[in-house]
Amino acid sequence: MPDMSSAAPALRVAVADDSVLLREGLVRLLGDAGMDVVGAFGDAEALSAALPGLTLDAVVLDVRMPPTFTDEGVRAAVRLRRERPEVAVLLLSQYVELTYATELLAGGEGRVGYLLKDRVVSLDDVRDALTRIAAGGTVLDPEVVAQLMGRRANPLQSLTPRERDVLDLMAQGRTNAAIADRLFIGVGAVEKNVSQIFAKLGLDEAQGDHRRVLAVLAYLQR
Repeated sequence: MPDMSSAAPALRVAVADDSVLLREGLVRLLGDAGMDVVGAFGDAEALSAALPGLTLDAVVLDVRMPPTFTDEGVRAAVRLRRERPEVAVLLLSQYVELTYATELLAGGEGRVGYLLKDRVVSLDDVRDALTRIAAGGTVLDPEVVAQLMGRRANPLQSLTPRERDVLDLMAQGRTNAAIADRLFIGVGAVEKNVSQIFAKLGLDEAQGDHRRVLAVLAYLQR
């Protein structure tokens, strides 16, 4: 009789997806694969509320869930990675949310996966991905990789010479007034250039004062 004392403990997984069919299908598949499904939820809020009472190794989340069907799942994934980095996160979605996907992967610690539902050939793909990310790996759909690499195209190339000069002085910590004095232009012209820089770097108004810092970081990284 084989010695079972050294067998690895069952992977403890929670599932969050608003599709009843997919959610229940995942629960059955993961259970059949020897994993311990400790919770199944129809939205990110229910998952978040239950998390403090769950002992977990991994979570499978849809990206878009109630109530707004925009980015609830991926935002929950980012919070989970920040608060409980030991828990692996697998996003399973029809969409690529680049902003949050980038944040989710930014740490580079692994334990992250992002698969597109339409490209998952079988639920075994999900099981295999969970096993890999729970072991510390990263699993990304090729389409996710392609879109992330597309975003990495240097946005600074679209800046005019004047906008580059302004951004260079921003990186030196100069105010708009100081930049205007240095370039012998009006403050209004500097403000217009700064607005153009933000637009070309994809920094929207919702990011508030952080846009200036983010613009400088983009400049320094290139």
